Amino acid sequence: MADADRLPADFRAPQAHAARGRALDRLLSHYYAFLSYSHKDEELAGWLHRELERFRVPAALAGKLSTNGVIPKRLTPIFRDRHELAAASDLGEEIQAALASSQYLIVLCSPDAAKSHWTNAEIEVFKRARPDGCVLAAIVAGEPFASDIPGREAEECFPPALRQKYDRRGRPTGKRAEPLAADLRETGDGRRMGFLKLVAGMLGVGLDELVQRETTSRQRRLAWLAAASLGGMTVTSTLAIFAFQSRDEARDQRREAESLVGFMLGDLKDKLEPIGRLDALDAVGSRALAYFEKQNKSELSDDALAQRAKALTLMGEIAQTRGDTAGALKRYQEALASTGEAVRRYRDDPQRLFDHAQNVFYVGAIAYQRGDLSQTEAAWREYKRLADQMVALAPTKAEYRLEQVYANTNLGTVYMDQRRYREAAAKFELSLTAAESLAAAEPRNLDYQKRVSNHLAWLADAHEYSGSLEQALGERERQLKLLADLERIDPRDTEIQRNAMTAHRSIGRLLASRGDAAGGLKELLAGVAISDSLFRIEPENTEWLQANVSGRFDLADLQLETGQLAPAAATTRSACDLVDRLMRRDNKVADWKSEKRNSCLLMRARLAIADGDPAEALELARSALAAGRSSPNLNDRSTMVFRSFAMGGNALALINRHDEAVKWWQAALTSIPKTIELRPREQALIALTYSRLGNSREAQRVMSSLASIGYRHPAYLAALKAEGVPA
Repeated sequence: MADADRLPADFRAPQAHAARGRALDRLLSHYYAFLSYSHKDEELAGWLHRELERFRVPAALAGKLSTNGVIPKRLTPIFRDRHELAAASDLGEEIQAALASSQYLIVLCSPDAAKSHWTNAEIEVFKRARPDGCVLAAIVAGEPFASDIPGREAEECFPPALRQKYDRRGRPTGKRAEPLAADLRETGDGRRMGFLKLVAGMLGVGLDELVQRETTSRQRRLAWLAAASLGGMTVTSTLAIFAFQSRDEARDQRREAESLVGFMLGDLKDKLEPIGRLDALDAVGSRALAYFEKQNKSELSDDALAQRAKALTLMGEIAQTRGDTAGALKRYQEALASTGEAVRRYRDDPQRLFDHAQNVFYVGAIAYQRGDLSQTEAAWREYKRLADQMVALAPTKAEYRLEQVYANTNLGTVYMDQRRYREAAAKFELSLTAAESLAAAEPRNLDYQKRVSNHLAWLADAHEYSGSLEQALGERERQLKLLADLERIDPRDTEIQRNAMTAHRSIGRLLASRGDAAGGLKELLAGVAISDSLFRIEPENTEWLQANVSGRFDLADLQLETGQLAPAAATTRSACDLVDRLMRRDNKVADWKSEKRNSCLLMRARLAIADGDPAEALELARSALAAGRSSPNLNDRSTMVFRSFAMGGNALALINRHDEAVKWWQAALTSIPKTIELRPREQALIALTYSRLGNSREAQRVMSSLASIGYRHPAYLAALKAEGVPA
């Protein structure tokens, strides 16, 4: 009786609570899954319950460690609420206990389930009690998220609580959830395929592996059956039957495996991307490609070929993110050939156009990284043409309208690199307006809200570089507020963190341009802190590394101009170390081998001058000149050459080689094409260079232009003061 003293009082009542005590004793034991459904789907619920409890995990998998823990031999027990609690005296309390003790919640989804208060309540209780638990949806009728489509609300099969994410404290976030789903309908995965999807989701194993293991086991059973029947059959008939069975088994296996591969490249991929798991994404893509490599491509269906192309695209994205542009381009081009053939066969299928457009974009993105803007623009104009065609074929589909938004943004980024900032701003304004329209129509769609943030960022950069500093600052501040709201909803989303990093960096740069050095330093330090936290999450992500480098150079620049020589030197060293790391990854990326390298050398030259070593600064300026001249982007090359010549002239003047300094300053001015737009910081350097050459009229002209936009960067003001020119 000693143990009884530790139990709650209700458990010690000998009669009044005896029945409930026995029921709760049973519920306190661990359930593998809780099966929730509408009463009208009871027949299918019974089938699924039986299948789950009699399923034997393949021996080769049982006992292994997966992402969901140790794989059990059986998926038992499964709690089926209306079946097990028919005689219960307190449904609410017992159901809550069952939900709290279940590792998974499986919801049979249908229009009846979507309208069921009881089913919705069970999902809410599970998500609150088990925020770390996994909810799986089994679609038996209706359509997911049909409630978002005017006129089709009655087809909705997901209950409201299933469509909403809950945070780690079990609180609803307002963010749309995308539950792991299996489609049991005949028009979807079918019962057997859908069942295996549910099992794979619970076990946390390679999905294709589960199918192969299960199929092998089934084939073994068929082989025993065939052997047992040999005595009553002739050899010829036996071989014929076995051939038909093998053919049917192979077809079923391929269908099931391809459906699971589709899940891996769809739902699973979408859940891994926001948390920055390159290793897991790599595993998904590799396993999908490994499956297709074993198949005879001539026997693959059109849908299977489309999945293979998606796997190739995913592997290309991973290679590109890790800095392997050659490997990425190879994957993209292979995928492009496949999706291009699909478009040729199905010219009016918007989904085929969508898949093809992704690869067109990525091939252009590699050209963009390598500095080939003409090839980039050609690819991205084709991407826009495909996006327009998609919308013409399916004008109400938001996903295709979003592609048009991306297309305008892509062309805007090309204009940015071509120093056509005002044209770029016009493109970004179109993109922002369209993104805001989509976000207003679906305010709980987090992806749409993030798109608004991204377009605000591009528009702010275009306005900053064209001299509209106040407008750029307002757009960045609006973006940062939106990102703060989004981060409260999902603090683990690395895309939100990355965007916040660049927003802080941009605001710091803009504040410094307006003369607020203290405010600029605070924002730049905040950006670097975020970039360091992202680096700890995924050190292989070169996109984050590149943004980290840019943020550190901006910080070092302002530290130096505010007299913080030692911190500026330390920040510069860390930035240059990251540039070297990027170069080791891939020396074909134009931005890394030229612009980032040029920035590193010029920052070191400025530090050398501040440290009283102009001779060292001159050598660094020469190296910076060589790095700048290596850029394939003519406009970027011109501005890097300009900065390098100007720095070299400054160093020569300090070691009393004035005639040579004049030649370097003159070379700096002649290196700038008359046709490009210059950023305010570059205009400031031009004004100073004119002043050093004694051309006060041109210097004053540029200075007046800078004064009209409120440009008062500390470096600029300090240099004017040193030249004896009134600011």
